[in-house]
Amino acid sequence: MITTKSGKVLVTGADGFIGSHLTEALVMAGYDVRAFVYYNSFNSAGWLDNCSREVKNQFEIFSGDIRDPYGVRNAVKGCDEILHLAALIAIPYSYHSPDTYVDTNIKGTLNVLQAARDFGVQKVVHTSTSEVYGTAQYVPIDEKHELQGQSPYSASKIGADQMALSFYRSFKTPVSIIRPFNTYGPRQSARAVIPTIITQIAAGMKEIKLGAVTPTRDFNYVQDTVSGFISILKSERSLGEVINIGSNFEVSIQETAETISEVMGREIRITSDEVRLRPEKSEVERLWADNSKAKRLLNWEPRFGGKEGFRQGLRETIEWFSNPANLSQYKADQYNL
Repeated sequence: MITTKSGKVLVTGADGFIGSHLTEALVMAGYDVRAFVYYNSFNSAGWLDNCSREVKNQFEIFSGDIRDPYGVRNAVKGCDEILHLAALIAIPYSYHSPDTYVDTNIKGTLNVLQAARDFGVQKVVHTSTSEVYGTAQYVPIDEKHELQGQSPYSASKIGADQMALSFYRSFKTPVSIIRPFNTYGPRQSARAVIPTIITQIAAGMKEIKLGAVTPTRDFNYVQDTVSGFISILKSERSLGEVINIGSNFEVSIQETAETISEVMGREIRITSDEVRLRPEKSEVERLWADNSKAKRLLNWEPRFGGKEGFRQGLRETIEWFSNPANLSQYKADQYNL
């Protein structure tokens, strides 16, 4: 039986990949959750339409648009804490339509902060991204690393992060910033590299189309990212802090593809698809998280860390994508912008 904790938590972007997993975990942990989902005429709550039976109908849904300050105020009213995940995150699309990234990521964050300040919200956890660091100047990357806007997406997230910190410093709004490194797992969009590889292999393709394969990433299984959010939400020591959530394990895209093919028991060959390549100076060549601050302040550690943890996370991800009902929702033969 789920025991409800006092107070209500608003999760923006609850219909997305990480947001839906986070909403489920919060409900299972006993939180009273209001899930802010992007309004659409299909009355769809995104991935929350596919949430587990244990939590279905156990949370409130609010449909709106994070860019609308009045709608955001209505969503925030009556909530004690906010986990703000709503954002545009696809890097290729940010080359296509950068203006929408400013409106959604910066202005949307401002709307949340203004409402939180006005209604006296007790805690705001704002979601950053490892992309704000750009190509690593040193490794592992700690929170003091220089910020580099190498894409319109990362620039918009730098702006949103600074807006959040400014509210903490200017108005004492109780803000914490979580900075997840590359999260992967069930339900992730095909615009990300791991689902791109898995769905092509699962669809029977032997020639796998990718962009650059030499860059390295610090992949974080979604359960670890979710536990990071909850740890920051619960911790008073996180106020005013930026905290990396990463596995402290670096792996190249090439090795990632090879590991996935091994786990799936398929032979593949990788070809470079020019349309998937970022502009030369926009490619982030290296990401590797220093997660010591999360360990120190939150007592958080990744359960799926290291090489074997990565393989285990991939096995669980592959199992989900290999389900025909799940795979049918992806278009493996198309490049997802």
